Amino acid sequence: MEASDVGHRSPPSPLRATRSRGLSGRLRPPGDKSVSHRALILGLLCVGETQIEGLLEGDDVLRTAAACRQLGARVIRHGEGVWSVNGAGLGSLLTPRETLDFGNAGTGSRLMMGVVGGHAVTARFDGDASLRKRPMKRILDPLQLQGARILEQAEGGRCPIVLQGTSEPLPIEYRTPVASAQIKSAVLLAGLNSPGRTTVIETEASRDHTEKMLLHFGAHVVSDPFGEHGRKITLEGRPELRASKVSVPADPSSAAFPLAAAVIAEGSEIVVEGVMTNPLRSGLLTTLLEMGARIELENRRVEGGEEVADIKARYSPQLRGVDVPAARAPSMIDEYPILAVIASFASGETRMRGLSELRVKESDRLAAIAAGLAANGVEWAIEGDDLIVKGGAGEVKGGGLVETQLDHRIAMSFLVMGLAAREAVTVDDQSMIATSFPSFRPLMEKLGAKFE
Repeated sequence: MEASDVGHRSPPSPLRATRSRGLSGRLRPPGDKSVSHRALILGLLCVGETQIEGLLEGDDVLRTAAACRQLGARVIRHGEGVWSVNGAGLGSLLTPRETLDFGNAGTGSRLMMGVVGGHAVTARFDGDASLRKRPMKRILDPLQLQGARILEQAEGGRCPIVLQGTSEPLPIEYRTPVASAQIKSAVLLAGLNSPGRTTVIETEASRDHTEKMLLHFGAHVVSDPFGEHGRKITLEGRPELRASKVSVPADPSSAAFPLAAAVIAEGSEIVVEGVMTNPLRSGLLTTLLEMGARIELENRRVEGGEEVADIKARYSPQLRGVDVPAARAPSMIDEYPILAVIASFASGETRMRGLSELRVKESDRLAAIAAGLAANGVEWAIEGDDLIVKGGAGEVKGGGLVETQLDHRIAMSFLVMGLAAREAVTVDDQSMIATSFPSFRPLMEKLGAKFE
Protein backbone atom coordinates (compact mmCIF):
# COMPACT_ATOMS: atom_id res chain seq x y z
CA MET A 1 0.00 0.00 0.00
CA GLU A 2 1.26 3.49 -0.86
CA ALA A 3 2.07 5.85 1.98
CA SER A 4 -0.49 8.30 0.61
CA ASP A 5 -3.19 5.72 1.30
CA VAL A 6 -2.26 5.17 4.94
CA GLY A 7 -4.94 6.45 7.31
CA HIS A 8 -7.55 6.55 4.52
CA ARG A 9 -7.94 2.89 3.59
CA SER A 10 -11.68 2.85 4.19
CA PRO A 11 -14.31 4.59 2.07
CA PRO A 12 -15.56 7.95 3.42
CA SER A 13 -17.75 7.73 6.51
CA PRO A 14 -20.31 10.59 6.60
CA LEU A 15 -21.74 11.85 9.89
CA ARG A 16 -24.73 14.09 10.60
CA ALA A 17 -25.22 16.38 13.59
CA THR A 18 -28.72 17.48 14.59
CA ARG A 19 -29.99 20.20 16.90
CA SER A 20 -29.12 19.32 20.50
CA ARG A 21 -30.43 21.53 23.30
CA GLY A 22 -29.20 21.49 26.87
CA LEU A 23 -25.73 19.97 26.62
CA SER A 24 -24.49 19.28 30.14
CA GLY A 25 -21.78 17.49 32.08
CA ARG A 26 -18.03 17.45 32.56
CA LEU A 27 -15.39 16.08 30.23
CA ARG A 28 -11.63 16.05 29.76
CA PRO A 29 -10.44 16.26 26.16
CA PRO A 30 -7.45 14.20 25.06
CA GLY A 31 -3.91 15.30 25.80
CA ASP A 32 -2.43 18.23 23.94
CA LYS A 33 -1.12 17.16 20.56
CA SER A 34 1.78 19.64 20.49
CA VAL A 35 3.06 18.57 23.91
CA SER A 36 2.54 14.87 23.09
CA HIS A 37 4.74 15.06 19.97
CA ARG A 38 7.48 16.88 21.86
CA ALA A 39 7.43 14.55 24.86
CA LEU A 40 8.09 11.55 22.61
CA ILE A 41 10.80 13.35 20.63
CA LEU A 42 12.68 14.60 23.70
CA GLY A 43 12.38 11.12 25.16
CA LEU A 44 14.07 9.80 22.01
CA LEU A 45 16.98 12.20 22.51
CA CYS A 46 17.58 11.28 26.18
CA VAL A 47 19.38 8.35 27.70
CA GLY A 48 17.13 6.67 30.25
CA GLU A 49 13.37 6.30 30.67
CA THR A 50 10.97 9.16 30.09
CA GLN A 51 7.52 8.53 31.53
CA ILE A 52 4.54 10.22 29.87
CA GLU A 53 1.01 10.48 31.29
CA GLY A 54 -1.96 11.79 29.33
CA LEU A 55 -0.40 11.24 25.90
CA LEU A 56 -2.81 11.89 23.03
CA GLU A 57 -3.36 8.55 21.32
CA GLY A 58 -4.53 10.04 18.03
CA ASP A 59 -3.07 8.87 14.75
CA ASP A 60 -0.74 11.88 14.39
CA VAL A 61 1.01 11.21 17.69
CA LEU A 62 1.15 7.45 17.14
CA ARG A 63 3.05 8.16 13.91
CA THR A 64 5.63 10.14 15.89
CA ALA A 65 5.91 7.27 18.39
CA ALA A 66 6.54 4.85 15.50
CA ALA A 67 9.21 7.16 14.06
CA CYS A 68 10.95 7.32 17.45
CA ARG A 69 11.11 3.52 17.45
CA GLN A 70 12.59 3.51 13.95
CA LEU A 71 15.27 5.96 15.07
CA GLY A 72 16.35 3.76 17.99
CA ALA A 73 14.09 4.42 20.98
CA ARG A 74 12.19 1.78 22.93
CA VAL A 75 8.64 3.11 23.09
CA ILE A 76 6.06 1.22 25.18
CA ARG A 77 2.37 1.82 25.88
CA HIS A 78 1.49 0.78 29.43
CA GLY A 79 -2.17 1.80 29.48
CA GLU A 80 -4.49 4.52 28.24
CA GLY A 81 -2.33 7.62 27.80
CA VAL A 82 0.54 6.11 29.83
CA TRP A 83 3.74 5.57 27.85
CA SER A 84 7.48 5.27 28.38
CA VAL A 85 10.37 6.11 26.08
CA ASN A 86 13.87 4.71 26.56
CA GLY A 87 15.87 6.99 24.33
CA ALA A 88 18.74 6.40 21.96
CA GLY A 89 20.43 9.55 23.26
CA LEU A 90 21.51 12.80 21.64
CA GLY A 91 23.94 12.09 18.80
CA SER A 92 23.20 8.35 18.81
CA LEU A 93 20.20 7.86 16.55
CA LEU A 94 19.91 4.89 14.20
CA THR A 95 19.31 5.21 10.47
CA PRO A 96 15.72 4.01 9.91
CA ARG A 97 15.38 0.99 7.63
CA GLU A 98 12.03 2.08 6.26
CA THR A 99 10.21 5.30 5.37
CA LEU A 100 9.13 7.48 8.29
CA ASP A 101 5.42 7.56 7.42
CA PHE A 102 3.72 10.43 9.23
CA GLY A 103 0.25 10.00 7.78
CA ASN A 104 -1.46 13.38 8.29
CA ALA A 105 0.93 14.66 10.98
CA GLY A 106 2.39 18.00 9.89
CA THR A 107 3.82 18.78 13.34
CA GLY A 108 5.38 15.34 13.84
CA SER A 109 6.99 15.27 10.41
CA ARG A 110 8.41 18.79 10.60
CA LEU A 111 9.82 18.43 14.09
CA MET A 112 11.37 15.07 13.23
CA MET A 113 13.02 16.64 10.18
CA GLY A 114 14.80 18.90 12.66
CA VAL A 115 15.92 15.90 14.71
CA VAL A 116 17.20 14.02 11.65
CA GLY A 117 18.82 17.16 10.24
CA GLY A 118 21.05 17.39 13.32
CA HIS A 119 22.21 13.76 13.28
CA ALA A 120 24.36 11.62 11.01
CA VAL A 121 21.41 9.63 9.68
CA THR A 122 19.47 9.61 6.42
CA ALA A 123 15.68 9.20 6.48
CA ARG A 124 12.83 9.22 3.99
CA PHE A 125 9.76 11.23 5.09
CA ASP A 126 6.32 10.65 3.62
CA GLY A 127 2.65 10.74 4.53
CA ASP A 128 -0.88 10.72 3.21
CA ALA A 129 -2.29 12.71 0.30
CA SER A 130 -2.94 15.72 2.54
CA LEU A 131 0.58 15.79 4.01
CA ARG A 132 2.10 15.51 0.54
CA LYS A 133 0.45 18.85 -0.34
CA ARG A 134 1.86 20.72 2.64
CA PRO A 135 4.91 22.99 2.24
CA MET A 136 8.14 21.70 3.75
CA LYS A 137 10.58 24.13 2.14
CA ARG A 138 10.20 26.52 5.08
CA ILE A 139 11.60 23.73 7.28
CA LEU A 140 14.25 22.49 4.86
CA ASP A 141 15.76 25.93 4.18
CA PRO A 142 17.15 26.52 7.70
CA LEU A 143 18.13 22.84 8.07
CA GLN A 144 20.32 23.19 4.98
CA LEU A 145 21.96 26.24 6.57
CA GLN A 146 22.73 24.00 9.54
CA GLY A 147 24.40 21.42 7.29
CA ALA A 148 21.64 18.95 6.35
CA ARG A 149 21.26 17.86 2.71
CA ILE A 150 18.12 17.12 0.70
CA LEU A 151 18.75 14.05 -1.43
CA GLU A 152 15.22 13.77 -2.84
CA GLN A 153 12.06 15.85 -2.70
CA ALA A 154 8.79 16.21 -4.57
CA GLU A 155 7.99 19.38 -6.50
CA GLY A 156 8.00 22.53 -4.37
CA GLY A 157 9.88 20.94 -1.47
CA ARG A 158 7.11 18.53 -0.56
CA CYS A 159 7.00 14.92 0.63
CA PRO A 160 8.27 12.37 -0.12
CA ILE A 161 11.59 13.82 1.04
CA VAL A 162 14.91 12.08 1.68
CA LEU A 163 16.91 14.08 4.23
CA GLN A 164 20.56 13.48 5.10
CA GLY A 165 21.50 14.90 8.47
CA THR A 166 24.88 15.96 9.77
CA SER A 167 26.81 14.95 12.88
CA GLU A 168 28.12 18.53 13.21
CA PRO A 169 25.14 20.88 12.72
CA LEU A 170 26.30 24.45 12.34
CA PRO A 171 25.28 26.95 15.02
CA ILE A 172 23.17 29.57 13.22
CA GLU A 173 21.03 32.62 13.91
CA TYR A 174 17.79 32.25 11.97
CA ARG A 175 14.92 34.69 11.57
CA THR A 176 11.69 32.82 10.79
CA PRO A 177 9.80 34.13 7.70
CA VAL A 178 6.41 33.53 9.40
CA ALA A 179 5.29 32.93 12.98
CA SER A 180 5.63 29.16 13.13
CA ALA A 181 6.40 26.98 16.11
CA GLN A 182 7.21 24.18 13.68
CA ILE A 183 9.99 26.11 11.93
CA LYS A 184 11.39 27.34 15.25
CA SER A 185 11.24 23.85 16.75
CA ALA A 186 12.93 22.17 13.79
CA VAL A 187 15.85 24.62 13.98
CA LEU A 188 16.19 24.19 17.76
CA LEU A 189 15.97 20.39 17.60
CA ALA A 190 18.69 20.30 14.95
CA GLY A 191 20.72 22.75 17.02
CA LEU A 192 20.61 20.45 20.05
CA ASN A 193 23.48 18.44 18.55
CA SER A 194 25.45 21.50 17.49
CA PRO A 195 28.80 22.31 19.14
CA GLY A 196 27.72 25.95 19.46
CA ARG A 197 24.80 28.26 20.10
CA THR A 198 21.66 28.25 17.96
CA THR A 199 19.40 31.33 17.90
CA VAL A 200 15.92 31.72 16.45
CA ILE A 201 14.31 35.15 16.05
CA GLU A 202 10.57 35.53 15.42
CA THR A 203 8.85 38.89 15.01
CA GLU A 204 5.53 37.38 16.16
CA ALA A 205 5.80 34.95 19.07
CA SER A 206 4.61 31.43 18.25
CA ARG A 207 3.64 28.73 20.76
CA ASP A 208 6.53 27.98 23.11
CA HIS A 209 6.06 24.31 23.99
CA THR A 210 9.44 23.31 22.56
CA GLU A 211 11.31 25.81 24.72
CA LYS A 212 9.42 24.71 27.83
CA MET A 213 9.98 21.04 27.05
CA LEU A 214 13.70 21.58 26.39
CA LEU A 215 14.03 23.30 29.77
CA HIS A 216 12.12 20.46 31.41
CA PHE A 217 14.64 17.98 29.98
CA GLY A 218 17.67 19.97 31.14
CA ALA A 219 18.66 22.02 28.08
CA HIS A 220 19.85 25.60 28.50
CA VAL A 221 17.37 27.80 26.62
CA VAL A 222 16.82 31.53 27.01
CA SER A 223 13.81 33.33 25.53
CA ASP A 224 13.93 37.13 25.44
CA PRO A 225 11.50 39.72 24.07
CA PHE A 226 12.24 40.89 20.53
CA GLY A 227 10.47 43.95 19.19
CA GLU A 228 6.82 44.56 20.03
CA HIS A 229 5.46 41.01 19.69
CA GLY A 230 8.46 38.78 19.02
CA ARG A 231 10.90 36.52 20.81
CA LYS A 232 14.60 35.70 20.52
CA ILE A 233 15.33 32.13 21.59
CA THR A 234 18.89 30.99 22.26
CA LEU A 235 19.88 27.34 22.77
CA GLU A 236 23.24 26.04 23.97
CA GLY A 237 24.17 22.96 21.95
CA ARG A 238 24.97 19.47 23.23
CA PRO A 239 23.36 19.69 26.66
CA GLU A 240 23.16 16.75 29.02
CA LEU A 241 19.50 15.95 28.52
CA ARG A 242 17.91 14.01 31.40
CA ALA A 243 14.98 11.66 31.08
CA SER A 244 11.95 13.26 32.74
CA LYS A 245 8.33 12.62 33.61
CA VAL A 246 5.80 14.53 31.50
CA SER A 247 2.14 15.13 32.36
CA VAL A 248 0.34 16.20 29.19
CA PRO A 249 -2.46 18.76 29.77
CA ALA A 250 -5.73 18.64 27.83
CA ASP A 251 -5.47 20.08 24.33
CA PRO A 252 -7.02 23.57 24.04
CA SER A 253 -7.60 23.04 20.32
CA SER A 254 -9.70 19.95 21.08
CA ALA A 255 -11.40 21.66 24.05
CA ALA A 256 -12.58 24.35 21.62
CA PHE A 257 -15.25 22.06 20.15
CA PRO A 258 -17.25 21.20 23.29
CA LEU A 259 -16.80 24.78 24.54
CA ALA A 260 -18.20 26.14 21.27
CA ALA A 261 -21.09 23.67 21.34
CA ALA A 262 -22.08 24.83 24.82
CA VAL A 263 -21.89 28.50 23.83
CA ILE A 264 -24.19 28.14 20.79
CA ALA A 265 -26.57 25.31 21.83
CA GLU A 266 -29.57 26.62 23.77
CA GLY A 267 -29.72 25.72 27.47
CA SER A 268 -26.21 24.26 27.69
CA GLU A 269 -23.74 24.33 30.57
CA ILE A 270 -20.59 22.20 30.67
CA VAL A 271 -17.17 22.07 32.33
CA VAL A 272 -14.08 21.10 30.34
CA GLU A 273 -11.38 19.91 32.73
CA GLY A 274 -7.60 20.33 32.78
CA VAL A 275 -7.28 22.54 29.69
CA MET A 276 -3.92 24.14 28.90
CA THR A 277 -4.24 27.94 29.17
CA ASN A 278 -0.74 28.87 27.96
CA PRO A 279 -1.08 32.52 26.82
CA LEU A 280 0.42 31.57 23.44
CA ARG A 281 -2.44 29.08 22.93
CA SER A 282 -5.41 30.94 24.43
CA GLY A 283 -6.36 33.33 21.63
CA LEU A 284 -9.76 31.67 21.18
CA LEU A 285 -10.67 32.19 24.84
CA THR A 286 -9.70 35.86 24.57
CA THR A 287 -11.84 36.23 21.44
CA LEU A 288 -14.86 34.43 22.90
CA LEU A 289 -14.81 36.66 25.98
CA GLU A 290 -14.73 39.71 23.69
CA MET A 291 -17.76 38.30 21.86
CA GLY A 292 -19.73 38.03 25.11
CA ALA A 293 -19.45 34.28 25.61
CA ARG A 294 -20.31 33.08 29.12
CA ILE A 295 -16.99 31.41 29.91
CA GLU A 296 -15.21 31.16 33.26
CA LEU A 297 -11.79 29.75 34.15
CA GLU A 298 -11.80 27.80 37.41
CA ASN A 299 -9.19 25.93 39.48
CA ARG A 300 -6.19 27.51 37.74
CA ARG A 301 -2.96 25.63 38.34
CA VAL A 302 0.36 24.51 36.81
CA GLU A 303 0.83 20.93 35.60
CA GLY A 304 3.92 19.65 33.79
CA GLY A 305 5.24 23.19 33.39
CA GLU A 306 2.07 24.40 31.64
CA GLU A 307 -0.73 26.63 32.94
CA VAL A 308 -3.99 24.68 33.26
CA ALA A 309 -7.60 25.42 34.26
CA ASP A 310 -11.09 23.95 34.23
CA ILE A 311 -13.31 25.95 31.87
CA LYS A 312 -17.05 26.41 32.43
CA ALA A 313 -19.05 27.35 29.33
CA ARG A 314 -22.75 28.22 29.16
CA TYR A 315 -25.19 29.03 26.39
CA SER A 316 -24.50 32.61 25.29
CA PRO A 317 -27.42 34.14 23.35
CA GLN A 318 -25.89 37.64 23.29
CA LEU A 319 -22.80 36.85 21.17
CA ARG A 320 -21.60 39.81 19.11
CA GLY A 321 -19.26 40.08 16.15
CA VAL A 322 -15.72 41.31 16.79
CA ASP A 323 -12.56 42.26 14.93
CA VAL A 324 -9.85 39.65 15.56
CA PRO A 325 -6.38 41.19 15.01
CA ALA A 326 -3.78 39.45 12.88
CA ALA A 327 -1.36 39.54 15.82
CA ARG A 328 -3.60 37.03 17.62
CA ALA A 329 -3.37 34.43 14.84
CA PRO A 330 -0.33 32.52 16.19
CA SER A 331 -2.13 31.89 19.49
CA MET A 332 -5.24 30.41 17.83
CA ILE A 333 -4.25 29.33 14.33
CA ASP A 334 -6.02 25.96 14.65
CA GLU A 335 -9.18 27.46 16.13
CA TYR A 336 -10.32 29.64 13.22
CA PRO A 337 -12.66 26.99 11.75
CA ILE A 338 -14.60 26.67 15.00
CA LEU A 339 -14.47 30.45 15.56
CA ALA A 340 -16.08 30.92 12.13
CA VAL A 341 -18.88 28.59 13.22
CA ILE A 342 -19.39 30.50 16.49
CA ALA A 343 -19.37 33.80 14.57
CA SER A 344 -22.21 32.45 12.42
CA PHE A 345 -24.45 32.58 15.51
CA ALA A 346 -23.34 36.05 16.67
CA SER A 347 -24.96 39.41 15.94
CA GLY A 348 -23.10 41.49 13.37
CA GLU A 349 -19.88 40.81 11.50
CA THR A 350 -16.76 39.09 12.74
CA ARG A 351 -13.57 39.89 10.82
CA MET A 352 -10.64 37.52 11.29
CA ARG A 353 -7.49 39.17 10.01
CA GLY A 354 -4.23 37.79 8.63
CA LEU A 355 -5.14 34.17 7.89
CA SER A 356 -2.64 33.38 5.13
CA GLU A 357 -1.30 30.45 7.17
CA LEU A 358 -4.69 28.72 6.91
CA ARG A 359 -4.10 28.18 3.21
CA VAL A 360 -1.30 25.67 3.93
CA LYS A 361 -2.82 23.56 6.71
CA GLU A 362 -4.23 20.02 6.35
CA SER A 363 -6.41 21.56 3.65
CA ASP A 364 -6.73 25.09 2.32
CA ARG A 365 -8.65 25.79 5.50
CA LEU A 366 -9.71 29.27 4.45
CA ALA A 367 -11.42 27.90 1.34
CA ALA A 368 -12.83 24.92 3.26
CA ILE A 369 -14.34 27.18 5.95
CA ALA A 370 -15.90 29.43 3.33
CA ALA A 371 -17.39 26.50 1.45
CA GLY A 372 -18.82 25.02 4.66
CA LEU A 373 -20.39 28.34 5.65
CA ALA A 374 -21.93 28.78 2.21
CA ALA A 375 -23.37 25.25 2.25
CA ASN A 376 -25.21 26.12 5.46
CA GLY A 377 -26.63 29.49 4.52
CA VAL A 378 -24.07 31.72 6.27
CA GLU A 379 -22.93 34.92 4.56
CA TRP A 380 -19.17 35.35 4.32
CA ALA A 381 -16.46 37.20 2.40
CA ILE A 382 -12.72 36.86 1.94
CA GLU A 383 -10.77 40.10 1.50
CA GLY A 384 -7.09 39.36 0.98
CA ASP A 385 -6.17 37.17 3.95
CA ASP A 386 -9.16 38.29 6.05
CA LEU A 387 -12.26 36.18 6.59
CA ILE A 388 -15.51 38.04 7.32
CA VAL A 389 -18.51 36.15 8.72
CA LYS A 390 -21.95 37.78 8.96
CA GLY A 391 -23.71 36.33 11.98
CA GLY A 392 -27.33 35.26 12.11
CA ALA A 393 -28.04 36.58 15.64
CA GLY A 394 -28.51 33.10 17.05
CA GLU A 395 -30.03 31.56 13.92
CA VAL A 396 -28.14 29.50 11.33
CA LYS A 397 -30.07 27.64 8.64
CA GLY A 398 -27.77 24.62 8.34
CA GLY A 399 -28.86 21.70 6.21
CA GLY A 400 -25.64 21.55 4.22
CA LEU A 401 -23.22 18.82 3.22
CA VAL A 402 -19.68 19.92 4.10
CA GLU A 403 -16.65 18.67 2.19
CA THR A 404 -14.01 18.12 4.85
CA GLN A 405 -11.04 17.80 2.44
CA LEU A 406 -9.48 15.26 4.82
CA ASP A 407 -9.27 17.96 7.52
CA HIS A 408 -10.18 16.91 11.06
CA ARG A 409 -10.84 20.45 12.31
CA ILE A 410 -13.20 21.24 9.43
CA ALA A 411 -15.13 18.05 10.21
CA MET A 412 -15.50 18.73 13.93
CA SER A 413 -16.29 22.43 13.46
CA PHE A 414 -19.25 21.86 11.18
CA LEU A 415 -20.54 18.97 13.25
CA VAL A 416 -20.66 21.46 16.14
CA MET A 417 -22.60 23.84 13.89
CA GLY A 418 -25.18 21.11 13.32
CA LEU A 419 -25.81 20.86 17.08
CA ALA A 420 -27.33 24.38 17.07
CA ALA A 421 -28.46 25.03 13.47
CA ARG A 422 -32.14 24.79 12.45
CA GLU A 423 -31.41 21.90 10.08
CA ALA A 424 -28.94 19.04 10.46
CA VAL A 425 -25.40 19.47 9.12
CA THR A 426 -23.58 16.57 7.48
CA VAL A 427 -19.84 16.15 6.93
CA ASP A 428 -18.73 13.92 4.08
CA ASP A 429 -16.16 12.02 6.17
CA GLN A 430 -15.52 11.64 9.90
CA SER A 431 -12.62 9.19 9.71
CA MET A 432 -9.80 11.75 9.95
CA ILE A 433 -11.13 13.10 13.28
CA ALA A 434 -9.07 10.30 14.85
CA THR A 435 -5.84 12.14 13.98
CA SER A 436 -6.36 14.56 16.89
CA PHE A 437 -9.55 13.72 18.84
CA PRO A 438 -10.41 10.00 18.55
CA SER A 439 -12.96 10.23 21.39
CA PHE A 440 -14.78 13.26 19.93
CA ARG A 441 -18.07 11.53 19.16
CA PRO A 442 -18.53 9.53 22.39
CA LEU A 443 -17.49 12.44 24.62
CA MET A 444 -19.85 14.83 22.82
CA GLU A 445 -22.69 12.30 22.89
CA LYS A 446 -22.19 11.93 26.64
CA LEU A 447 -22.93 15.67 26.92
CA GLY A 448 -26.12 15.17 24.92
CA ALA A 449 -24.96 15.82 21.34
CA LYS A 450 -27.00 14.04 18.66
CA PHE A 451 -25.11 12.42 15.79
CA GLU A 452 -26.29 9.90 13.24
